[in-house]
Amino acid sequence: MTAASVSSLVPTEPPRLAPGARVALIAPAGPLADVAELVLAQENARSLGWDPVVGNHALARDAYFAGSDANRAHDLHWAITDPSIDGIWCLRGGYGATRLLHTIDPAALRAHPKTLLGYSDITSLHAIWKRAGVVSYHGPTARAELSAFSRASLVQAVQHQTDSAGAAPDAVCVFPGRVTARLAGGNLALLSAMAGTPWAVSFDGAIAVLEDVHEAMYRVDRMLVQLRQSGAFDGCAGIMFGHCTNCPESGDDGMRTLHDLVRELAETLRIPALMGVPVGHIPDQWTLPFGALATLDADGHSLTIHR
Repeated sequence: MTAASVSSLVPTEPPRLAPGARVALIAPAGPLADVAELVLAQENARSLGWDPVVGNHALARDAYFAGSDANRAHDLHWAITDPSIDGIWCLRGGYGATRLLHTIDPAALRAHPKTLLGYSDITSLHAIWKRAGVVSYHGPTARAELSAFSRASLVQAVQHQTDSAGAAPDAVCVFPGRVTARLAGGNLALLSAMAGTPWAVSFDGAIAVLEDVHEAMYRVDRMLVQLRQSGAFDGCAGIMFGHCTNCPESGDDGMRTLHDLVRELAETLRIPALMGVPVGHIPDQWTLPFGALATLDADGHSLTIHR
């Protein structure tokens, strides 16, 4: 049994996204494939009872970005500061949000806390919300085909602000124990990319939520070691690894499994660890409120969010 570790900072909960909420649809990272993806995002928002408001540059493209840095920053700043906007639903991940971090003022977020929803490259923005002391939501992007599972968790998280997780029967206990702490994390590649920068994420007093896609095991190994050596895992209360989608576990130089890597980290830190929870680049995923208190029960294969 690992002792509970709870951060002394209590993050601010943004208002619920009730029916009628005006939700900005923006692309702070990669571009949409076509207008059909924007139409789907609008339909998703309306199906949840929201009024979608599309950013000026949502359909822009500049190489592998959704428009220039300046244009993407413009849409993000508008969504953060416009008092008529209640929440921000990122259209997709990709790459590019880290290039905007130096332009965002956490004080503006603290003054007008708003729901942020997205994952993958949006991990960069979750780091800013964490820095501002505002709860943000790791969950589907707006262009996604929402499964019944994902929709139900999303509604529980951002509309009702109740427990949006629960049992994970297919998950595997990597290191036993039960701990209550605040949730933090996101995409492993982005978390390691931010290590050593002013926006680095610390897991001190937190349950580290991790996921990734299209990474060889040696790269996952390297990123976990980098975060550990940078001090990111100092004081970490627990580890919850979702899915590493399309991550081959063997190559010409040999084989290590994701289980091997997570177990190594958990045994080094002596903290509860659960892997294979519904988080990541998968159709059925939880929407998790980063900054909220949660209880990770590795033996019981569950996560309970206290709101």
